[in-house]
Amino acid sequence: MSEKQPSETIKNVLKNLGIEPENLGVSTGGDFFASGEEITSYSPVDGVAIARIRTASMENYQEVMEKAREAFLEFRMMPAPKRGELVRQFGLKLRQKKQDLGTLVSYEMGKSLQEGLGEVQEMIDICDFAVGLSRQLHGFTMHSERPLHRMYEQYHPLGVVGIISAFNFPVAVWSWNTALAWICGNVTVWKPSEKVGLCALACQRIIQEVLSENNMPEGISSVLVAGHEVGAALVEDPRCALLSFTGSTRVGREVGMKVAGRFGKSILELGGNNAIIISNQADIDMAIIGAVFGAVGTCGQRCTSTRRLIIHQDVYDQVIERLVKAYGQLKIGDPLDESNHVGPLIDTDAVAQYTKAIEACKAQGGEFIVEGGVLSGEKYSSGCYVKPCIAKVENHMEIVQHETFAPILYVMKYSELSEAIAMHNDVPQGLSSAIMTQNLREAELFLSHKGSDCGIANVNIGTSGAEIGGAFGGEKETGGGRESGSDVWKYYMRRQTNTINYSPELPLAQGIKFDL
Repeated sequence: MSEKQPSETIKNVLKNLGIEPENLGVSTGGDFFASGEEITSYSPVDGVAIARIRTASMENYQEVMEKAREAFLEFRMMPAPKRGELVRQFGLKLRQKKQDLGTLVSYEMGKSLQEGLGEVQEMIDICDFAVGLSRQLHGFTMHSERPLHRMYEQYHPLGVVGIISAFNFPVAVWSWNTALAWICGNVTVWKPSEKVGLCALACQRIIQEVLSENNMPEGISSVLVAGHEVGAALVEDPRCALLSFTGSTRVGREVGMKVAGRFGKSILELGGNNAIIISNQADIDMAIIGAVFGAVGTCGQRCTSTRRLIIHQDVYDQVIERLVKAYGQLKIGDPLDESNHVGPLIDTDAVAQYTKAIEACKAQGGEFIVEGGVLSGEKYSSGCYVKPCIAKVENHMEIVQHETFAPILYVMKYSELSEAIAMHNDVPQGLSSAIMTQNLREAELFLSHKGSDCGIANVNIGTSGAEIGGAFGGEKETGGGRESGSDVWKYYMRRQTNTINYSPELPLAQGIKFDL
């Protein structure tokens, strides 16, 4: 990686977001500064060292957790609509900072500027959703079998919500969890990926402005840019009532067991191996757009990226020809240049995984119809740029059964829809899925209990991307948790059943007599 200084544009972006090189590593805002080791945040765009970050130590972690616990005792007493007002103000500031924060997301992570700005828009949208929800945290009333009794259910805050997020969505996934956690009366402690620590610190600066302006405890929102030791502590800490983890299935399996072992709650957003079924009754133009964007968007580094295309034999050759032509038109380069379609992978380790997957696919019999490879030259000096590629495979091949976080698309054919659905479901993961068809019966079958086994199933749109109004998450090795919209707020609260006796007597169950 280069030790060149960031451009004046990036320096101004950092300044506008309140990030100064000598002031990095703040965990809870105010006068608290991290005291751990220094790390450097490099951009995969050009290899430039953007800034050094002082990470949080274990001592910092303990201080943050104590501040969070104290803040919760006050925050939980604030009426939910008032908490919603804080989230509303946060959303307004995000609107003001959208261009700068979106640019930083693009530069530090490597996704296109349009996607970076879109990620910040998702933050704004979830804030809007949460503000309305803050007046709708409904319980239920029900009739008691006992006379002059009333029963109802209500929801209470949990306490400290821990969030461990991945590099591929540096800010959006945190906001999905945080906006809901806050309106429910919880406080949050966020451990982001160290690869995108500047994005996390920028978010923290913004919310701390809101908390300071409203004279609220800074411990309502905390950020710990730190290594594995701090993340492991958050997983095992009984003070963390709910842990939301986004990452690999391998790590998520360990996280889930450890949180369950202490009887904590968890939301696990793990691997995806997403497929699109392209029917012989599909709109092929629509199918090509959905497949290409799903496969190469964010350089294949979305949990919802399209990994597999299951194509009807009658249109297989046509779809393959169109895909090869589309891939030939892709522009790869600086994601801040909006004329480019594909940016870099996050780092050279990801590049190594990409090349390893290509070699494994070939060794297992895969035939590449669009060859991959690592790009070189001054334009690609960071060493993180690769060619999106396509391979003809069989679904049962070992490499196809695994998720590779890179722009490698596997294609295969089918003859009957039942066969396509069986192939679709025959992987360990179950996040996002789609079918391209103009046939109502095919569409409804795909969405039925005989169809997709994923948490997300779409018709005539691709696998990537999700609106905040719906619950986001998957089944099987994807973890089973849900984030974002619908009634997901219930994950962030504890449920309580209440019975009120307003009679002059105390009737016992099943007519038992217990007179004293």
